[in-house]
Amino acid sequence: MPRLVLIANTRLPSPRAQGLQVLHAAAAFARAGEAVRVLHAQRRDTPLWQRDDLLRHYGLDPELPLEVQALRCVDWIDRVPRRWQYLPARWQEWTFARRAAQHVRRWCLPTGEPTRVLCREIETAHALRGREDLFLEIHRVPGGNLRRRWLLEAAQACQGVLAISGGVREDLLELGVPANKILVEHDAFDAGRFRDLPERAEARRVLGLPAESPIVVYTGGLLAWKGVDVLIEASRTLTDVHFVIAGGMEADVQAMRALARGLDHVQIEGFQPPERVPLYLAAADVGVVPNRSAPAISAKYTSPLKIFEAMAVGLPLVVSDLPSMRDILGPEEAVFVKPDDGNALAEALKSLLREDGRRKKLGQTLGLRAQEHTFDARAARILKWMQSASGLT
Repeated sequence: MPRLVLIANTRLPSPRAQGLQVLHAAAAFARAGEAVRVLHAQRRDTPLWQRDDLLRHYGLDPELPLEVQALRCVDWIDRVPRRWQYLPARWQEWTFARRAAQHVRRWCLPTGEPTRVLCREIETAHALRGREDLFLEIHRVPGGNLRRRWLLEAAQACQGVLAISGGVREDLLELGVPANKILVEHDAFDAGRFRDLPERAEARRVLGLPAESPIVVYTGGLLAWKGVDVLIEASRTLTDVHFVIAGGMEADVQAMRALARGLDHVQIEGFQPPERVPLYLAAADVGVVPNRSAPAISAKYTSPLKIFEAMAVGLPLVVSDLPSMRDILGPEEAVFVKPDDGNALAEALKSLLREDGRRKKLGQTLGLRAQEHTFDARAARILKWMQSASGLT
């Protein structure tokens, strides 16, 4: 019987950061002494991996007390054009949430060994309200009236609500969730992935990057609100700088390559295995988080993994000046730049690349915060909060 069940409607493995975040968060709970079960979606176009292979793919120890279980759901989202995918996506979410609630009711009954449930799905939490050990993790507050009502009802009935950012907390308070029920815990990084990294020159050699050019790196997804098109626009006037963009779904990668056509100093690598991402950060002079000012997920809610991974290597950052970024970083830890403005981003990068001392100071200051933002440190804080909220040991 698990002591902690994590419920997340994500595919595993996934080319997006969500899959990594879910499994690394789960592994941190397991390292803290919890027996953990992850319930995730069995998506039609994602083959089922053996549990040990999945953990190794994400750089995790197969000996951890961590189960991973895929739950079936109705999934025909990618069988229709993107503009018609709203209803299929909601149906996939609903069927997964229902199956997850059924699983918890059947297999996580009250026993002498208490089982906590940390659920990222509003519908599942709503169905399970009444359990004394239920916690809800929210990454953004929905806009629809029905889901907002279900969220409020689930939040009022559960033991506590974990908000991924200060912006999410603000919306939860506005919705009517009591402040004493909310804990803000941003994303984090897995320290094990950043041990024994090579020096910058060796990282560049391994990745086949220029040895002498200044290098600006972006790692992560390529959704429109991530602002990678703004970074490509900025690169047009910085031809003596080598830009590396690593990550993204294949369709988005191809779109970015088309946008960067003719820019020989812009290298778009596509999706990378999790173990290679730290190498890109170790090879860089500057990292960039060019989020756009809209939608709200970008400006207010997001808690980007890439920021915490930059902390792990002490990589100076240039970021969009948005509430979501200010919620994590201070002016002594990053360079803030007007969002949606390629010229402003280019000027900020150009200035920072010229100032060796400033880059070093920013990187050192950012790196000093790294230990408080590991998944292990995050898990310890969350478990302490859960224990205080529920009285379970």
